[in-house]
Amino acid sequence: MVKDLELAKQVFSCIDNTTLNGTDNEAHVEAFCRHTMEMGQVAAVCVYPRFVSVARKTLEGSGIRVASVAGAFPHGQLPIALKVDEVKYAAGEGADEIDMVLSRGALLAGEDNIVRDEVAVLKEACQGRTLKVILETGELLTPEVSPFTSHLSPLWRASQLAIDGGADFIKTSTGKIGIGATLEAAEIMLNVINENVKKGKKKVGFKAAGGISTPEEALAYAELAKKILGDDYINNQTFRIGASRLTDRLFANLT
Repeated sequence: MVKDLELAKQVFSCIDNTTLNGTDNEAHVEAFCRHTMEMGQVAAVCVYPRFVSVARKTLEGSGIRVASVAGAFPHGQLPIALKVDEVKYAAGEGADEIDMVLSRGALLAGEDNIVRDEVAVLKEACQGRTLKVILETGELLTPEVSPFTSHLSPLWRASQLAIDGGADFIKTSTGKIGIGATLEAAEIMLNVINENVKKGKKKVGFKAAGGISTPEEALAYAELAKKILGDDYINNQTFRIGASRLTDRLFANLT
C-alpha cells in the first residue's frame, strides 16, 4: 500500500490514462475507455487522433476528458502546415486536449524563434483546447548535445519557449524513446514554471509521462511539484501523470 493515501487519491484524479500503441484499433480503444471509467475519475484518456471520436462517444457523460497526441507525434518531423492539419483534425473529432511534440532539432540548432512560434501556431490551431507541449527531456538533459547552447540548459530553454508560445502544460516525454520521465528533468521544468509564476505570469501545468509504472514513482513527482509550487498545484488543472501500466496499479492501492 502507498504511504500517503490522500495524495494517491489526488494523483489518480490527475492521470491521463494512455493507449498509444501500433496495435490500437477501435474495439481496443472502446474497451480501454470503458475499463478506465470502471476504475473512477481520472483526468483524461489519451489516444491517437483517429480514435478520438471513439473515445469521445464512449466517455460521454463520464466527466473524463479526451486527449489526443498530434503534430507528428512522437518525433515532430513534419512541415508545420501538416502539423496544423493534424491538430485541427483531432480538435474537430472532439479532443478536449492536444499533446504536441516540441521541435527538438530546431531547439538544438539554436532556432529558438522557430520553436516558440511553432508552439504558438499549434496553440491557435487547438481552437481553445488545452495544449500540452512534450519536450522529450531524454534528448535534452545533456548540455553538450547542442553546439549553440546558451548559459541556459537545452531543457530550461525548451520549457521557457513552450511557455512563451502559449503552452497550458509542459510535459516530459513521449514514452517512445529509451529515456522517459526523470525527477531531474521534472525539477528543472517545475522550476521554470515557478520562475514564471514569480514574474506574475500564468501558472502553467506540468505533466510527467514516460515509464512511470509504480504508485511510488507517481507520488514522487507529486511530492516534487508540491515542494516547488505548493500543495494546491496537485489538481488536474495543473498537474498530470501520463500512465498506462500505472493506472491499474494505483487503483489497486485505493480499493
